[in-house]
Amino acid sequence: MNFDLSEENEAFRAVVADFARSEIAPHAERWDAEHIFPTDVVLAMGELGLFGLPFPEEYGGSGAGLTTLCVAIEELAKVDASMAITLEAGVSLGASPIAHFGTEEQKQRWLPDLCAGKALGGFGLTEPDAGSDAGGTRTRADLDETTGEWVLNGEKAFITNSGTDITSLVTFTARTGPGEISAIIVPSGTPGLEVQSPYRKMGWHASDTHGLTLTDCRVPEENLLGERGRGFAQFLSILDEGRVAIAALALGTIETCLAESVRYANERRSFGRPIGSYQGVAFQCADMAVMADNARLLTYRAAWLRDQGRPFKQEAAKAKLYTSEAAVSATRTATQIFGGYGFMDETPVSRMYRDSKILEIGEGTSEIQRLIIGRGLGLPLE
Repeated sequence: MNFDLSEENEAFRAVVADFARSEIAPHAERWDAEHIFPTDVVLAMGELGLFGLPFPEEYGGSGAGLTTLCVAIEELAKVDASMAITLEAGVSLGASPIAHFGTEEQKQRWLPDLCAGKALGGFGLTEPDAGSDAGGTRTRADLDETTGEWVLNGEKAFITNSGTDITSLVTFTARTGPGEISAIIVPSGTPGLEVQSPYRKMGWHASDTHGLTLTDCRVPEENLLGERGRGFAQFLSILDEGRVAIAALALGTIETCLAESVRYANERRSFGRPIGSYQGVAFQCADMAVMADNARLLTYRAAWLRDQGRPFKQEAAKAKLYTSEAAVSATRTATQIFGGYGFMDETPVSRMYRDSKILEIGEGTSEIQRLIIGRGLGLPLE
């Protein structure tokens, strides 16, 4: 039993950590305050090879596994969750559906730029009335056989990376017949695809998130992704990998909260002593240390199973459930340790407190993860 990452992964971690410290950390507070999506930094992340990590070399990827992607996301999340989710969504939700289910022509057309980080893709699953109930999709795609085109009508909500200057496509789930949900690629700028105004969000202010409206939006019949009627199943399988990546993001958040809390507890003095000398503070830091270790073990076990080609749905759900809830607890605790300063936006823990809540919601709520785990235990959950 070996809990160490490979020497290659540790060397890669150092490279990403250095990039995060030099290119992201000095600007993260301003991006958050001004709601800026830093396209230039995202392009630099692409030049570093981050967006192509798990994809085949023939399309410009590195051929690395989910473990390596988790290392990159964890290091970015230590500095800024917005940039970490931009990478996570760009890989797990934007490029992975095409890599897993696309035809060779679709892969050749879209993957090279997605792998290079020159372009971003969106994942159009969630709708205003169909969040956790993704099977309740109302968006429709009707095949116009006279022109050989899909005609899409509907609305999607909370779609990451869908309205940036470098967004090249969004893959939509849509009803293509009775009881049939399919996936269809819609290139950015297609007539009938409207990108709504950006959301006013609690956190992730430097991440791009929009609602999307489809009004008689026409794309060629060959833009069908995978088998007709298999779109919902395809996206569910994609989400398993994404949940492990979200766990890595939560892990990075917990680790920074722990490091910042320990630093502050040694520096801040109260009643003549460092506040870390009081059990009330020291025990909270100890609890965060346990959270960080548990989160690391759950996350990288799930990633390792995926890289070994073994079943990992249950482990992905456990990792996502525990780490996301632990991140919310860790950010709340860190904010408490910082006291009044923790309530001020210029402290990293304040931003992380706001950023962490979505981790319990995105890519499957905590309730959905418990449902998956319960069914895995053999319980007759509906």
